[in-house]
Amino acid sequence: MLMLLERVKIEEVGIAGTLESSDIIIQIEKNEGRGIELELKSTVENQFGKQIKKVILDTLKGLGVEDALVVAKDKGALDCTIRARVRTAVGRATHQSSFPWEVK
Repeated sequence: MLMLLERVKIEEVGIAGTLESSDIIIQIEKNEGRGIELELKSTVENQFGKQIKKVILDTLKGLGVEDALVVAKDKGALDCTIRARVRTAVGRATHQSSFPWEVK
């Protein structure tokens, strides 16, 4: 899992993904002082909702995000796709152009 030492602050709305089959849209925005709030809508929520939420929250934690409002609209995305979409949305919301992508 990607781990950064510093806290990341969400500056604006960041969006990544599509509503195509096997994808997910992640929208992340400011939520200062309120922690992470996650809203999930998924076609497979009954079967995989807990896992989808875990992947999103673990990825945010690994990126150093502590306060964010996250809206996820899932169409059956795999864990690797979910992680990539979260990382991209955070990058867009924080104006970061690169992350150390290697696994530690």
